Amino acid sequence: MRVIALRTLKRFLDSKPEYADAREPTLAWYRQVLLADWATPAQVKRDFGTASILTDGRVVFNVAGNKYRIVAWINYPYRILYVRFIGTHQQYDRIDAQSI
Repeated sequence: MRVIALRTLKRFLDSKPEYADAREPTLAWYRQVLLADWATPAQVKRDFGTASILTDGRVVFNVAGNKYRIVAWINYPYRILYVRFIGTHQQYDRIDAQSI
């Protein structure tokens, strides 16, 4: 997969020292996504069993034991994943994952 908006991940990880525990799990997630070749949501679930599949290509990934969440939009035909949001579980609860 091609990952767009890596800057979103970096900006979050560098924003506060208390997010340091998210760095390695997020980078591991990123490396795994780069190697993926997902054509369907079922293939995402196969690789990330805890991912939540939303409508219109949206997926919510749990990172670092569900302490952090990544919301992405996947364009399956073009194998592109757009990072739309990364934040703590509490920050995630304040957004609309379907429209962000």
